[in-house]
Order: sequence, then structure tokens, then C-alpha cells
Amino acid sequence: MSKSTVAEAPAQKPVPAALGIRRLRGHPWLSLLAVALGVMLVALDGTIVAIASPAIQKDLDASLSDIQWVTNAYLLALAVSLITVGKLGDRFGHTKIFLIGAVGFVASSAGIGLTDDIKVMIGLRVVQGLFGAMLQPTALGIIRSTFPAEKLNSAIGIWGAVVAASTAAGPIVGGLLVEHVNWESCFYINVPVGIVAVVMGLLFLKDTERDQNSNPFDVPGIVLLSGTLFLLVWALIKAPDYGWGDTRTLGFLGATLVVGLLFVLRERRTKEPLLPLRLFRSLPLSAGVVLMLMLSFCLFGAMFYMTFYLQNVHGMSAVDAAVRMLPLTGLMVVGAPLAGALINRFGPRPPMVAGMLLTAGALFGLAGLDTGSGANDTLVWFGMLGLGLAPIMVGATEVIVGNAEVELAGVAGGLQSTAMQVGGTLGTAVLGAVMTAKLNDVFAERWSAAHLPPLSGEQLAQAKEAVSVGVAPVAAKTPAPVAEVITNITHSAFMDGMHLAFVVAGVVALVGAAIGLLTKQGRKVEGAAVHI
Repeated sequence: MSKSTVAEAPAQKPVPAALGIRRLRGHPWLSLLAVALGVMLVALDGTIVAIASPAIQKDLDASLSDIQWVTNAYLLALAVSLITVGKLGDRFGHTKIFLIGAVGFVASSAGIGLTDDIKVMIGLRVVQGLFGAMLQPTALGIIRSTFPAEKLNSAIGIWGAVVAASTAAGPIVGGLLVEHVNWESCFYINVPVGIVAVVMGLLFLKDTERDQNSNPFDVPGIVLLSGTLFLLVWALIKAPDYGWGDTRTLGFLGATLVVGLLFVLRERRTKEPLLPLRLFRSLPLSAGVVLMLMLSFCLFGAMFYMTFYLQNVHGMSAVDAAVRMLPLTGLMVVGAPLAGALINRFGPRPPMVAGMLLTAGALFGLAGLDTGSGANDTLVWFGMLGLGLAPIMVGATEVIVGNAEVELAGVAGGLQSTAMQVGGTLGTAVLGAVMTAKLNDVFAERWSAAHLPPLSGEQLAQAKEAVSVGVAPVAAKTPAPVAEVITNITHSAFMDGMHLAFVVAGVVALVGAAIGLLTKQGRKVEGAAVHI
């Protein structure tokens, strides 16, 4: 007697969790989230430390020069290494370099928080800048290789929103942490965010290795390019102290030209260049680099001097001043994804030209402020400036990265990030020189016209240094009526200098609108393994 059997449907085997995660590796939006966390670390650290500087100076008994180097050491290391790191990403894989950068950034941030020696802190800021440079260009390389062409602008728009939001959050977060915790927490905050970025990177980022070239790496090119960028950024940082006509400033600028020329000659002759000069045969790409310089020139120049205006002329706290500037950065956050959508539909040229014109209008509006203007009078101009800068950030990035070959996406990302860093340094240095020259002309004249006691050469120099940031040089026990006169002279001289600085920035933005006419959509090259 045979046993009857009933065929049963095979049971569904559960999909292992590990297999599900593997299927998500290389997913565009998860990849974007992972790299956005890494980029957020670099952008946040660029502004959060400025608020913590007074507390660091007091706690570590640091000199003014030491505190300046806490910022400058990070900036120099970042600017000098961005293009080289982008090439490393192209050669060995963007994901590998990104993960190394995230781990190093977390470790150096923790080390800075633990140190009680200002010299050690400055050294760790150099290390932090080097690892930070591994995050920005590789993030753009990953985005370029992960997203399909029709979604690239939207992805870059979100990337730009993250940069803007992190830049905006820095002063506010820094102020709250210093006020309610301590200055060390401004660095410790990088640790949990960085760990999440590393974990997400390990889970979701695919290997983007593309260049299997076994030719020797362009070490002479690295040395020459790093030397060029170091000399340029050093000259811009030190020019306000040396003086723009000083032989030291001119010497560093001259050395920049010489070493830069040697770099160009090297890149033209080597078979495996660090920065292929053929990239600059693309007029839109070259225009995008210049526009990124101009964007940072206007943005960081405006933010730097408006901070002094709000705090020292209007007497606001650092946190209040940062909140007052939220329309600028907040509308950049909102405007960046919208700009990506507009660029998808109309191409980069119309939004970027309109953005530069809007930026110019906002800067000319800020130039019209005076000592009687209320703090709320800045809100419209800040909002207008944020809306104007958003399409430039997204459009210039897309034009640079999109017009480069996919295998050079890391180098293009390094170009974009370098232009942003150098442009910001150039903006604060050049607008500072313009402002200082103007207030030097009017301050001594108004001091004398008010029949105040004559100042010695040393006293005048110290007074002008205070006035350049809007601080009235009022000595202790100065009678109240005299202190009021000195304060009025200080603020009027500061405002005259700020007016001229913003007019110059507005003219730069108008020139940028003309350059925007030279841009065009990036190449429609499919780089994504997963389509959306």
C-alpha cells in the first residue's frame, strides 16, 4: 500500500539581512546621505571654531597669533591638498579615500578636544584639515559615479543644501555649546556624526575605483601644486598684517606665480599628470571654477564683515548675530534643491546669471546700510543674497563636475572645493584691504575734526585696528560724553569702509553674471549602477 503524497508549495526562504543590505550598496540616495554626513563635518568645522576662539584663547592662555593659526592651519591644509586628494580618489577609489578621511577626521577631532596645549592643537588642526580634504572632492566623485545623468543636478542641489545648512549651523551650534557646555564640545560633536558617516559608508557606498593605470604617481606635480596653493593662501592670510604693498606679500605672490608656472610646465610634459590641463579646454568648466571663486568671495566676505556689524555696531551676542543671518543661509538651504530642479529644466546658464544679478542687488543693498539702520533692515538683503547664491553653488558645481570625464570626477571635485576655499580667503582678504584703506582715510580726519586729544603713531595704529572690526577705542575712565563721540566716529568710519567693500563685492557679482553666460549643461554621461 503506497502512501499518498500531496505536493506542497516550496516554502519562501527569508532573505538574509546581510543580502538585503548588499542590495542597497550603491543606492544613489543612501550613498548621497552617507557622503553628505561627511561633507557636513567639514562645512560645520569651518565656522563652528570661530565662535569658540575666545574661550580657547582664555582656557589655553593662547596669544592672538596662536588663535588665528587654529583657523589658518586648518584652512591651509584643506586648500593645499584638495586637488591631490581628488586625484587619489580617481586613482584608488573615491569610497576608500572617503572612509579613510572620515575615520581620520573623527580621530583628530577627538584629539583636539582632549589637548590642553595650543601648539598641539594647531598641529592637530593641520591633520584635521588633511583628512577633511579627503571628504569633499571624493563626495562629489561618488555622487557623479552613482547618480544617473538626469538626476545629477538634483543630487548636487541637495549636496549644496547640506553645505549651506552646516555653514549656517556652525556659529549657532558653536555659541550654544560654548555657552552651555565647553569649547571642547565643538570638536567632540564631530565624533558621533563621523561614526555614523563611516558606518553608512561601509554599508551603502560601492567601490568607485576606475583608474587601473600603473604609471608612477605624479609626485613632482603634487609638490609643485601644493607649493603654489600654500604660497597663495599664505599670502592672502598674511597680507592684512604685512600690508598689500609690503615686500613680503609681494614676494609670496611672486613665488606663487613662479611655482605655479613650473607646475603648468610639469603637467604639460608628464604622461600621467596630477591635474590634466585638458580639463581647462572646456570653457564652461573653466567658467564654473571662476564662478565658484566669485561665489565664495561674495559669501564669505559678506558674512565675515556683517558679523562685526551686527555684534560690534549693534551690540548683539554671537548667537543672536548668527540667528539674524539665518535668512542668508536658510534660503541657500531651501534654494539649492530648487536650483537643481531649475537647472535640470533650463540648463545652468539662466539660473546662474539670474543668481549673480540677484547677488549683486543684495550686496548693493547691504552697502546702503548706515549706523542708524536697524538690525532688521538686513533681513531682506540677507534673504535676497541667499536666493542669489543658491543657483550659483549648484550650477557651478554641476558645470565643473559635469563637464569633466567621469574618470576625472575626483580631480574636478577637488577643483570645485579648492576654488571655494581660495575664493573665501580672497574675499575676506581683499574686502578687508578695501575696508581698511577707506577707514584709515576717514578715521584720523574725523578724530581731529572732533577736537579729541591727538594720538601718537602707536596709539593711532592700535585705534585703527580696533575700528577695523567696529570696536570703539575708548580708554578706561573716559568721560561718557567723550566716549560717545569716539563711538560715533568709530561706527561711522567702519560703515564707510563696509559700504565700499560691499560695492566692490557687488561689482564682482556683476562680472560673474557676464561669466555665467559662458556656462552650459554638463555631459550626459551615465555613471550610476542603480537607476532611480
